[in-house]
Amino acid sequence: MTGIKSLTQRWENLQATKTQVVWACAASVAATMIIGFTWGGWVTGGTASQMAAKAATDARAQLAADVCVERFTKGPDAQAQLAALKSSDSWKRDPFIEAGGWATLAGMDKPVAGAATLCAQQLLLEQAKKTS
Repeated sequence: MTGIKSLTQRWENLQATKTQVVWACAASVAATMIIGFTWGGWVTGGTASQMAAKAATDARAQLAADVCVERFTKGPDAQAQLAALKSSDSWKRDPFIEAGGWATLAGMDKPVAGAATLCAQQLLLEQAKKTS
């Protein structure tokens, strides 16, 4: 029984070959990449560019929607317009906001994409908060 070595003794006497070291490094790199891209939140450069472009578009729409709400509520006939918006079908609300010019920023010919939807949602949400 004296010939059986403990795990610590075997570890101390281990002399890895170059091939074993190379394969261990390759396995470590592969495991790191799999864990990083799967659970670590890593993304490729293309995905990061797409995410940045979407964030910029969403921020632009949100800013235009905030301006839209402000311009809508400051209008002379805001209550009548709000009643008309509230009574309209959901699919008619974007064209209603766009036709009123509230989602078009100064110096632009067209409304900002997505701003009319956000503007209508914010206006109806504010109305719901006031009535409850």
